[in-house]
Amino acid sequence: MKTNPRAVAYGLCSLTPIVGPYLLRRETRGKCGGGGTASARYCYSVWLRHLIQTRNCGLSGHPETVAELGPGGSIGCGLAALLSGCSRYYALDAVNLVSVDDNLRVLDELVELFSSRSSIPGGDEFPDIRPPLETCDFPSTLLGDELLGKALDRRRIQRIRNSIAGGDEGDGQMVTYRAPWSDPASIPEGSVDLLFSQAVLEHVDDLPEMYRCMHLWLRPGGCVSHTIDFRSHETSRAWNGHWACGDLLWKVIRGRRPCSINREPLSTHVDLLTASGFAVAAKLARSTVSEIQRSDLARRFRGISDSDLTTSGVFLVGTRTKAAPTV
Repeated sequence: MKTNPRAVAYGLCSLTPIVGPYLLRRETRGKCGGGGTASARYCYSVWLRHLIQTRNCGLSGHPETVAELGPGGSIGCGLAALLSGCSRYYALDAVNLVSVDDNLRVLDELVELFSSRSSIPGGDEFPDIRPPLETCDFPSTLLGDELLGKALDRRRIQRIRNSIAGGDEGDGQMVTYRAPWSDPASIPEGSVDLLFSQAVLEHVDDLPEMYRCMHLWLRPGGCVSHTIDFRSHETSRAWNGHWACGDLLWKVIRGRRPCSINREPLSTHVDLLTASGFAVAAKLARSTVSEIQRSDLARRFRGISDSDLTTSGVFLVGTRTKAAPTV
């Protein structure tokens, strides 16, 4: 058995009336808090990676309206989008963990990074960061001096600050944050040019509904851009050992964790993406040698493909078509 005993114990404790609430508060502030999202350099790197790759995949023009799923502990990636010339940013999350003071600090640091046209931080600084890039040079061909000059105008930055603090409302609002999020009407239909997420979709329980909403929110020709982590998230000693857990054991491990993983492999996301009215524009999978045997797989995963079994992560881009979703 490759299950992590600590994960089992944690799941059991999370169900108890005394210890459970404490553990859940700690996990919500930790793992659900987004980790590196409080780092301006991390947010700068994540946003520019999604922007560069989606433009390479056919996103026409500079995105005006962007949306992010699961920003976590800060909305730094969305602030980076605004500072690179986007006009409006929507953030949807399950738990409200952001701090106005932290976001204002990240904003100031991001202004410095964009003003100096800093190189994009790479794997030496953030080893697990995805998607990959051919070069970490600042993308001056996408973000020229004229565009950045307008984006970094002092009065515009003040508007962003006001929006972070909740003082910029109505049609002119630059930041819209919804947490907890549950209503597809949180974003106007057909209004988003680019929707992205960073290691979030592996935590979503109702994936068909999530993909349906993505199609609803995007304009025709708009892009979704997702980095998805298929690893076990410390629930197993093996990186893919979560696929060896039977349903009952998994229920124990999951307990009442607010940020549990859904265990869906790459093929599920590709099928949902295409069934929801998207064309796959990029699928950059990261292959890792399996640490479990096929004989170890739980019943529900025995039909998993060899490709799924060895895919530990993916950068997935989809372009919205005019076809109505079938999910």
